[in-house]
Amino acid sequence: MKSKSYVLIGLACALLAIPSKAQADPYDVPITGGARNCYSIDKIPNKAQEGWRLGINGGAAWNHYSIDKKYQTDYRYPSQWGGTAGVFTQYNFFDWLGVRAGAYFVQRNYRHTRAEYSGLLDVRYENNYLLFPVTANFSFGGQHVRGLVNAGVYGGAWLNCRRHGTDAVTVGPGSINEFDEQMAFNAKKDQRGDFGMTGGVGVEYRFHDHWAAQIEATCYYSLISTTKQYMTHVKDYRYHTTIGLQAGISYIF
Repeated sequence: MKSKSYVLIGLACALLAIPSKAQADPYDVPITGGARNCYSIDKIPNKAQEGWRLGINGGAAWNHYSIDKKYQTDYRYPSQWGGTAGVFTQYNFFDWLGVRAGAYFVQRNYRHTRAEYSGLLDVRYENNYLLFPVTANFSFGGQHVRGLVNAGVYGGAWLNCRRHGTDAVTVGPGSINEFDEQMAFNAKKDQRGDFGMTGGVGVEYRFHDHWAAQIEATCYYSLISTTKQYMTHVKDYRYHTTIGLQAGISYIF
Protein backbone atom coordinates (compact mmCIF):
# COMPACT_ATOMS: atom_id res chain seq x y z
CA MET A 1 0.00 0.00 0.00
CA LYS A 2 2.84 2.31 0.85
CA SER A 3 4.50 1.80 -2.54
CA LYS A 4 1.21 2.38 -4.37
CA SER A 5 0.79 5.68 -2.52
CA TYR A 6 4.22 6.77 -3.71
CA VAL A 7 3.28 5.91 -7.30
CA LEU A 8 0.03 7.90 -7.12
CA ILE A 9 1.81 10.90 -5.63
CA GLY A 10 4.42 10.80 -8.43
CA LEU A 11 1.74 10.69 -11.15
CA ALA A 12 -0.06 13.66 -9.59
CA CYS A 13 3.15 15.72 -9.54
CA ALA A 14 3.82 14.85 -13.19
CA LEU A 15 0.34 15.97 -14.23
CA LEU A 16 0.67 19.26 -12.35
CA ALA A 17 3.97 19.96 -14.09
CA ILE A 18 2.27 19.89 -17.55
CA PRO A 19 1.21 23.52 -18.50
CA SER A 20 -2.49 23.83 -19.18
CA LYS A 21 -4.09 26.06 -21.79
CA ALA A 22 -5.66 28.18 -19.05
CA GLN A 23 -2.16 28.96 -17.66
CA ALA A 24 -0.75 30.12 -21.00
CA ASP A 25 0.89 33.53 -21.38
CA PRO A 26 -1.82 36.24 -21.64
CA TYR A 27 -0.02 37.65 -24.71
CA ASP A 28 -0.87 34.40 -26.58
CA VAL A 29 -4.61 34.78 -26.06
CA PRO A 30 -6.25 35.52 -29.44
CA ILE A 31 -7.82 38.98 -29.68
CA THR A 32 -11.35 37.83 -30.39
CA GLY A 33 -13.59 40.00 -28.21
CA GLY A 34 -15.08 39.91 -24.75
CA ALA A 35 -13.04 40.03 -21.53
CA ARG A 36 -10.03 38.24 -23.09
CA ASN A 37 -9.83 40.89 -25.83
CA CYS A 38 -9.67 43.78 -23.34
CA TYR A 39 -7.07 42.00 -21.24
CA SER A 40 -4.79 41.46 -24.25
CA ILE A 41 -5.04 45.07 -25.47
CA ASP A 42 -4.04 46.36 -22.04
CA LYS A 43 -0.83 44.36 -22.29
CA ILE A 44 0.19 45.87 -25.64
CA PRO A 45 2.61 48.84 -25.23
CA ASN A 46 1.05 52.16 -26.30
CA LYS A 47 2.88 53.92 -29.15
CA ALA A 48 0.07 56.35 -29.94
CA GLN A 49 1.78 59.44 -28.48
CA GLU A 50 5.12 58.88 -30.27
CA GLY A 51 6.12 60.14 -33.72
CA TRP A 52 5.52 63.24 -35.85
CA ARG A 53 2.71 65.76 -35.69
CA LEU A 54 1.84 68.99 -37.53
CA GLY A 55 -0.37 71.70 -36.07
CA ILE A 56 -1.75 75.24 -36.24
CA ASN A 57 -2.96 77.59 -33.52
CA GLY A 58 -4.01 81.17 -32.93
CA GLY A 59 -5.38 83.53 -30.34
CA ALA A 60 -4.60 86.72 -28.41
CA ALA A 61 -1.26 88.19 -27.30
CA TRP A 62 -0.77 90.47 -24.27
CA ASN A 63 2.43 92.53 -24.42
CA HIS A 64 4.32 94.46 -21.75
CA TYR A 65 6.96 96.97 -22.89
CA SER A 66 9.69 97.45 -20.29
CA ILE A 67 11.70 100.67 -20.52
CA ASP A 68 14.48 102.20 -18.46
CA LYS A 69 12.88 105.65 -18.21
CA LYS A 70 15.82 107.36 -16.49
CA TYR A 71 14.66 110.90 -15.68
CA GLN A 72 11.45 110.59 -17.72
CA THR A 73 9.44 109.57 -14.69
CA ASP A 74 6.08 110.78 -16.01
CA TYR A 75 6.24 108.52 -19.09
CA ARG A 76 3.75 105.66 -19.09
CA TYR A 77 3.76 102.56 -21.33
CA PRO A 78 0.57 100.57 -20.59
CA SER A 79 0.42 96.98 -21.85
CA GLN A 80 -1.76 96.24 -24.87
CA TRP A 81 -3.48 93.27 -26.51
CA GLY A 82 -2.86 92.00 -30.02
CA GLY A 83 -3.11 88.76 -31.98
CA THR A 84 -1.00 85.69 -32.66
CA ALA A 85 -1.16 82.78 -35.13
CA GLY A 86 1.27 80.14 -36.31
CA VAL A 87 2.19 76.64 -37.40
CA PHE A 88 4.38 74.06 -35.71
CA THR A 89 5.84 70.61 -36.14
CA GLN A 90 6.69 68.27 -33.29
CA TYR A 91 8.42 64.93 -32.86
CA ASN A 92 7.74 62.86 -29.73
CA PHE A 93 10.52 60.50 -28.67
CA PHE A 94 8.32 59.09 -25.91
CA ASP A 95 4.75 59.69 -24.81
CA TRP A 96 6.09 62.25 -22.29
CA LEU A 97 8.92 63.98 -24.22
CA GLY A 98 9.11 65.71 -27.59
CA VAL A 99 10.77 68.57 -29.49
CA ARG A 100 8.71 71.30 -31.17
CA ALA A 101 9.68 73.96 -33.73
CA GLY A 102 7.33 76.59 -35.10
CA ALA A 103 6.82 79.88 -36.91
CA TYR A 104 4.49 82.44 -35.31
CA PHE A 105 3.15 85.85 -36.21
CA VAL A 106 2.95 87.80 -32.93
CA GLN A 107 1.75 91.34 -32.29
CA ARG A 108 3.72 93.09 -29.53
CA ASN A 109 1.72 96.27 -29.02
CA TYR A 110 2.02 99.01 -26.42
CA ARG A 111 0.70 102.45 -25.59
CA HIS A 112 2.56 105.67 -24.78
CA THR A 113 1.13 108.38 -22.50
CA ARG A 114 2.46 110.98 -20.06
CA ALA A 115 1.05 111.53 -16.60
CA GLU A 116 1.87 115.24 -16.71
CA TYR A 117 -0.06 115.68 -19.97
CA SER A 118 -3.06 113.46 -19.30
CA GLY A 119 -5.34 113.44 -22.34
CA LEU A 120 -2.87 115.41 -24.45
CA LEU A 121 -0.57 112.54 -25.44
CA ASP A 122 -1.99 109.11 -26.28
CA VAL A 123 -0.18 107.04 -28.88
CA ARG A 124 -0.66 103.32 -29.63
CA TYR A 125 2.09 101.32 -31.30
CA GLU A 126 1.31 98.13 -33.26
CA ASN A 127 4.44 96.01 -33.74
CA ASN A 128 4.35 92.87 -35.86
CA TYR A 129 6.96 90.17 -35.23
CA LEU A 130 7.78 86.80 -36.78
CA LEU A 131 9.11 84.43 -34.11
CA PHE A 132 10.68 80.97 -34.44
CA PRO A 133 10.59 79.06 -31.12
CA VAL A 134 12.29 75.71 -30.49
CA THR A 135 11.20 73.98 -27.30
CA ALA A 136 11.36 70.74 -25.37
CA ASN A 137 7.78 69.56 -24.74
CA PHE A 138 6.78 67.49 -21.73
CA SER A 139 3.36 65.88 -21.34
CA PHE A 140 1.63 63.87 -18.64
CA GLY A 141 -1.76 62.30 -18.09
CA GLY A 142 -4.00 59.71 -19.72
CA GLN A 143 -4.69 58.54 -23.26
CA HIS A 144 -7.12 61.34 -24.12
CA VAL A 145 -6.46 64.28 -21.77
CA ARG A 146 -2.87 65.34 -21.11
CA GLY A 147 -1.14 68.29 -19.48
CA LEU A 148 1.59 70.12 -21.42
CA VAL A 149 4.73 71.97 -20.28
CA ASN A 150 7.36 73.37 -22.66
CA ALA A 151 10.55 75.42 -22.41
CA GLY A 152 13.18 76.63 -24.87
CA VAL A 153 14.47 79.59 -26.85
CA TYR A 154 13.30 81.66 -29.81
CA GLY A 155 14.69 83.92 -32.47
CA GLY A 156 12.79 86.35 -34.63
CA ALA A 157 12.47 89.58 -36.55
CA TRP A 158 10.57 92.85 -36.16
CA LEU A 159 8.56 93.08 -39.38
CA ASN A 160 6.93 96.51 -39.20
CA CYS A 161 5.44 99.12 -36.91
CA ARG A 162 2.39 101.35 -37.12
CA ARG A 163 1.30 104.06 -34.71
CA HIS A 164 -1.88 106.09 -34.28
CA GLY A 165 -3.17 108.55 -31.72
CA THR A 166 -3.06 112.19 -30.65
CA ASP A 167 -0.22 114.47 -29.59
CA ALA A 168 -0.79 117.95 -28.20
CA VAL A 169 2.55 118.17 -26.39
CA THR A 170 5.03 118.66 -29.23
CA VAL A 171 2.84 121.16 -31.13
CA GLY A 172 1.80 124.70 -30.29
CA PRO A 173 -0.69 125.63 -27.55
CA GLY A 174 -4.28 124.81 -28.39
CA SER A 175 -3.28 122.49 -31.25
CA ILE A 176 -3.75 118.72 -31.45
CA ASN A 177 -1.87 116.52 -33.86
CA GLU A 178 -3.83 113.41 -34.86
CA PHE A 179 -2.06 110.74 -36.90
CA ASP A 180 -2.24 107.17 -38.17
CA GLU A 181 0.96 106.24 -39.93
CA GLN A 182 3.39 103.50 -40.85
CA MET A 183 6.72 103.94 -39.08
CA ALA A 184 9.98 103.81 -41.01
CA PHE A 185 12.82 101.91 -39.37
CA ASN A 186 15.96 103.77 -38.35
CA ALA A 187 18.99 101.58 -39.01
CA LYS A 188 21.05 103.46 -36.43
CA LYS A 189 18.45 103.26 -33.65
CA ASP A 190 16.10 100.29 -34.19
CA GLN A 191 17.11 96.72 -33.42
CA ARG A 192 15.01 94.52 -35.68
CA GLY A 193 16.45 91.15 -34.66
CA ASP A 194 15.13 89.44 -31.54
CA PHE A 195 16.18 86.56 -29.31
CA GLY A 196 14.92 85.31 -25.98
CA MET A 197 13.50 82.56 -23.80
CA THR A 198 10.09 80.98 -24.19
CA GLY A 199 7.97 78.60 -22.15
CA GLY A 200 4.38 77.67 -21.54
CA VAL A 201 1.71 75.35 -20.20
CA GLY A 202 -1.41 73.84 -21.70
CA VAL A 203 -3.93 71.02 -21.98
CA GLU A 204 -4.41 68.61 -24.88
CA TYR A 205 -7.48 66.55 -25.71
CA ARG A 206 -7.00 63.67 -28.15
CA PHE A 207 -10.38 63.02 -29.77
CA HIS A 208 -9.22 60.75 -32.62
CA ASP A 209 -6.32 58.43 -33.49
CA HIS A 210 -4.80 61.17 -35.68
CA TRP A 211 -6.26 64.41 -34.24
CA ALA A 212 -5.75 66.36 -31.02
CA ALA A 213 -6.84 69.82 -29.81
CA GLN A 214 -4.76 72.06 -27.55
CA ILE A 215 -5.24 75.14 -25.38
CA GLU A 216 -1.95 76.79 -24.40
CA ALA A 217 -0.44 79.85 -22.73
CA THR A 218 3.03 80.81 -24.01
CA CYS A 219 5.46 83.46 -22.77
CA TYR A 220 8.11 85.12 -24.97
CA TYR A 221 10.72 86.91 -22.84
CA SER A 222 13.03 89.06 -24.98
CA LEU A 223 16.73 89.30 -24.10
CA ILE A 224 17.57 91.87 -26.80
CA SER A 225 16.63 95.54 -26.56
CA THR A 226 14.45 96.95 -29.33
CA THR A 227 16.79 99.95 -29.50
CA LYS A 228 20.50 99.98 -30.29
CA GLN A 229 22.77 101.85 -27.90
CA TYR A 230 23.48 104.69 -30.30
CA MET A 231 23.86 107.43 -27.70
CA THR A 232 27.26 108.08 -26.10
CA HIS A 233 26.27 109.00 -22.55
CA VAL A 234 22.77 107.53 -22.19
CA LYS A 235 21.82 103.86 -22.42
CA ASP A 236 18.29 103.22 -23.69
CA TYR A 237 17.21 99.61 -23.04
CA ARG A 238 13.71 98.48 -24.05
CA TYR A 239 12.33 94.92 -23.93
CA HIS A 240 9.15 93.06 -24.85
CA THR A 241 7.51 90.41 -22.67
CA THR A 242 4.60 88.77 -24.48
CA ILE A 243 2.07 86.19 -23.31
CA GLY A 244 0.08 84.37 -25.97
CA LEU A 245 -3.23 82.64 -25.22
CA GLN A 246 -4.03 80.33 -28.11
CA ALA A 247 -6.13 77.36 -29.16
CA GLY A 248 -5.11 74.95 -31.89
CA ILE A 249 -5.35 71.57 -33.52
CA SER A 250 -2.72 69.08 -34.66
CA TYR A 251 -2.60 66.08 -36.97
CA ILE A 252 -0.66 63.08 -35.67
CA PHE A 253 1.01 60.89 -38.29
